[in-house]
Amino acid sequence: MYKVMLIDDEDNLQQAIEQLLVSNGYAFCGAKDAESGLDLLASEHPDLLLLDVMLPGTNGFDLCARIREQGRRIPVIFLSAKCDIVDKSIGFRSGGDDYVTKPFDSTELLLRIEANIRRHKDTIDFARCRNREGVACIGDLEVRFGEYEVRVKGRPVALTTKEFEIVAFLAAHPGKVFTRSQIQEYIWGESDVECKPTNNITVFVRKIREKIEENPSEPKYLLTVQRVGYKMADDLYR
Repeated sequence: MYKVMLIDDEDNLQQAIEQLLVSNGYAFCGAKDAESGLDLLASEHPDLLLLDVMLPGTNGFDLCARIREQGRRIPVIFLSAKCDIVDKSIGFRSGGDDYVTKPFDSTELLLRIEANIRRHKDTIDFARCRNREGVACIGDLEVRFGEYEVRVKGRPVALTTKEFEIVAFLAAHPGKVFTRSQIQEYIWGESDVECKPTNNITVFVRKIREKIEENPSEPKYLLTVQRVGYKMADDLYR
């Protein structure tokens, strides 16, 4: 049974989401502010976090950034009444994986929860099938699939969940070239491909390179294949 955690200070929403999740086979835990949420996250180890943006004290965006800084790769879905692209951009850049605007349809929320948990699990399971030790080493780059962690020269790199999933997907297929559309379909799923422009992948790749490459303008790990897409270098694979 998967466990979903909610951080939201609205009692009515807490009760409604708990009832929705429990009736659909999920375990539930909830907190009403950032600090108690961090404590509960550490003790309960949920499979997915629903995070309200407008929390008392620390807002949801800042809290998500703190969670990522701690190295936690749990999928995060923001819940917010703010629906403009600026707020959504802040949410994704802070490390969020999805963004649902209030009021939302319960069926849509369930579908997004299911999709994010599935992709998170599939990334680990698929990569482990390709690499039984659960670690891919490309030069000084280590991709630790089970820990959802990337290291360069032994030091952990602070990647967002989506950034890690892109690295893990390519590292599981060293030398194989994938188009932007193929990467996007794997990371976001078929149902989301049409509404997300493929230049998102270009932006993600740029951010990843800034974190893992010694010289992002001359990458040696995450390589561009002109007019096609991207691949993970195979000549450094060990």
